[in-house]
Parts: sequence; structure tokens; C-alpha cells
Amino acid sequence: MQNNVLILDFGSQYTQLIARRVRELNIFCEIKPYNKPPEDLSGYKAVILSGSPHSVRAEDAPHPDLSDIRGKKPLLGVCYGAQYLAHFNGGSVEKSNTREYGRAKLARIYKNDLFLKDIKEGSQVWMSHADTIKKLPENTVLLASTNDVENAAFKFKDEDTYGIQFHPEVYHSTDGKKILENFLVNIAGVEQTWTPDAFVDTTVAELKEKIGEDKVILGLSGGVDSSVAAVLLHKAIGKHLHCIFVNNGLLRKNEFENVLKQYEGMGLNVKGVDASARFLDELEGESDPETKRKIIGRVFVEVFDDESHKVENAKWLAQGTIYPDVIESVSATGGPSATIKSHHNVGGLPDFMKLKVVEPLKMLFKDEVRRVGKSMGLDPNLLGRHPFPGPGLAIRILGDITREKVAILQEVDHIFIQGLKDWGLYDDVWQAGAMLLPVNSVGVMGDERTYEKCVALRAVESTDGMTADWVNLPYEFLQKTSNDIINKVPGVNRVVYDISSKPPATIEWE
Repeated sequence: MQNNVLILDFGSQYTQLIARRVRELNIFCEIKPYNKPPEDLSGYKAVILSGSPHSVRAEDAPHPDLSDIRGKKPLLGVCYGAQYLAHFNGGSVEKSNTREYGRAKLARIYKNDLFLKDIKEGSQVWMSHADTIKKLPENTVLLASTNDVENAAFKFKDEDTYGIQFHPEVYHSTDGKKILENFLVNIAGVEQTWTPDAFVDTTVAELKEKIGEDKVILGLSGGVDSSVAAVLLHKAIGKHLHCIFVNNGLLRKNEFENVLKQYEGMGLNVKGVDASARFLDELEGESDPETKRKIIGRVFVEVFDDESHKVENAKWLAQGTIYPDVIESVSATGGPSATIKSHHNVGGLPDFMKLKVVEPLKMLFKDEVRRVGKSMGLDPNLLGRHPFPGPGLAIRILGDITREKVAILQEVDHIFIQGLKDWGLYDDVWQAGAMLLPVNSVGVMGDERTYEKCVALRAVESTDGMTADWVNLPYEFLQKTSNDIINKVPGVNRVVYDISSKPPATIEWE
């Protein structure tokens, strides 16, 4: 792994976007909590300090020891990171008297420095802070100002330590990626070698060394992540990989059969296990979403434990965990960010299961997984498949799970997804699905009153699932889909369309 850039997370909602922008420069980076930095920093060529919801003026402000970084490695402080560098080095940070949130322009660029090479006055940046740097430390040089923020960018003299009050990682900072490139490539000298082919070569070599001749069990889902993980492992260990596809009773209509057929001809050793009754029995009567996730995760592990005993000398369980799973489950790898939700494939295995975990994709975002799959020659139809949650329809059925509800939602979902494909809309959508709501509503069918279920349709566009916006599907499509669902699925008399973005909502409803 090319540990080129370290991002210290102070809890900002934008920290993951910094990583995304750095990766887009073909530079590998890792996010670590500010209070748990790596002990060995030798592999990192540059360090970035993220923003934060905290104030440097507060008594409980994040206050890391940068003595092993400052002046020894190129360092960039973003927003809180910049305020931190100013405040604790003799500068002054105060509560802002004016609103410093949203678009701004670099009205003045004062010094010819590599950091702002090819950045022109008038370049748009994005501000998001309540405090402002009123006075810079004495040993600094002012690099840029906006009309409202005097100390928008600065540098410490005689060292490659920079601070910027704005967020270069967000889309609205039009030259933000160029500024990051200037810092990482032109100043820090980081090589831009993080490519899909390089990832494949490095990961296959690491898997060979880690696993050796051991046997590995991999849970396939039919989705992009597990499929790419399977091909990577197959490249590394070949026949020692045993793939298992579990029917948890919460898959899409006919998905169990279709997925098994999909893997025919890929050279993988795949076994299908129908455990649907076991999952549905365990979920009976449970409505709490977190509890449902944990039940599914537990039974999933139990099923794999049963199957692992059928593979002689199996030592490893492989999973298709990706970076957003890790970030959302453990707060940016243990940092101060808020935990959003638990993921069934994150967090290790119980003691009774004597398998070690291998997660070859856990440092990749979804779009990076697809690029890696493309570089290995996977079927474009498989790589273009929408993400589907590990807990399946259980988190799209709000409330308790019954076999009848699963059957209803499978039919609704099938009509919706097939409709997207028939109308040529499927590839315009990053993820789509239907939710069965725990409410009945009054309707009229054939002059008779009905009191039946309401379903919500959800379609979003995104790059990696960290943020998402709803897709403006054609009214004609929504009208036909609604009519088809109500006319063809008994028990449903109302269809609504979800127009919430992430944030503040999540892509799934539970």
C-alpha cells in the first residue's frame, strides 16, 4: 500500500471529500483520527489537517501533538486545521462578526508561491466556519484574501507548512483540486502512481504473502464490491478461494437464481446456500432498524461458520467491505465524527468463529472499486449494477419483517428497477430501490374503499455514496410505474417518490 498522504480527521463533515480529491490526483491517502495518529510516519510524504465542528478557542478543542510532523513534512491545515496552526503559534482566532459560509472569491493573491501556482484572482472558494483568523503568527506570510476574510491563505516562513481558511475539497471551490495538486505534487513531491492497475498489482502481491496456501471463504452478493473482491482473491490464490452466495430471504425477485447464473463462466468456485427461512424466522417481530441489522449480521456469520466447517482447513473469511462502510460504521476509523449506522460486514467476527478476516477493498471508494474491476476485465453490466444493501430488503421494509411484506416489496422493486432499464434510465441512476412503509392509506379501487400499504420509490445520483442527490425522473415514467405497481401488486394502493438528498437524509431509509 502506497501510504503517501496522511489526513488527520478533526471530525469535519468534509474530511472524506479531502480523501476523494486526493485520490482523484492518483495519490493514495488515509484518514486517521487526530488523537490516534500512526506511530510510524515514515511512509507519509505529506500531512493534511481537516476541518472540524469544534472551535480552537474552546477548552476541549482538539489539540494534537504535531512535533513529529511540523517542519519535518509538508503540512496543510484546512479551515480548523488552519485556525489551529494560527492559534497555537502566536496568532489570534476570534468568533467571526460576519457570516462566513458559502461561496467567496480569492480577491487578492499577494505572493508568488508554488501553493497558488496558476490560481488567479477571482477564483471561487467555499467557506464554512464560525471563527476567523484575525491575526497571523509573526513567522508567516499572507498568501491570499477574500473580500470578507483577510487571512484566507498563509504560509509559515522557512518551512512547507500552509493554512487555508476555505475548503478546497468541495465542488464549489473551482480550483480546489489544483491547489491540492500544487501542495502535494509541486511542494511535497508526491508521485501520482495511485492507479487501478497499480492497486491490483500491489493488492494481489499482498494477498499472496498474507494468505499463502490457506483456504479463503468469500461471501458473494452479486454486487460490484464482492465480485471485484472475488476476482482479486482469485488472481492471488486461485483454487484456494471458496465463494458462497447466501439467500437470506431478503434479496430482490429471482435474485438468488440470477446471481448464481451470472457467475457461471467466471472461473470462480461458487456455492449457493438457501438460508432464507433461518433469517426470516430470526427477524420475526423485530422492528428496530439497528437490531434488524445486527440480527442479519449475526445469522450471516452463523451461516458462514456452518459452511466454513465444510471447507477443510479454511482459515480466512473475505468480505467486500469498502471505505464508506468503514467511515460510517467507526467514525472515520475511530475519530470524533458521529457514527451514522452499523454495517453487517464491518467490525470483525465473534470469538467462536475461527476465521481471520481479509478485506481487500476496505480502502477504496465505490467508484474506485468499479475502476479496479474494469482494469481486470469484469463484465460492464456487473460493474454498472446499482449498489444493494447487505441487509437487503430488511432495511427497506420499515417496521417488522414478514414473508408477506417481503413478497410485496420484491414485486414493487422488480417493477421499478425493470422500468428504469426499459426506459433507458438505469445507467443514469447510481442507486434505486423501493421502501415499504409501516402505514396504510385509504384508496378507491373499482368504486370500493381500500385501506392498503404505501410504498416509496427512491433513486439517487452519487459518486461514492458519501453524498447523494435525488434523480429528477420523468413524470411520465413515474406515472406509469405508479400505475403498474398499484394495478399489479395486491396490497399496495399508494406510491410516493422520495426527493431527499444525503445529507441530511441517508440513501436507505433505515
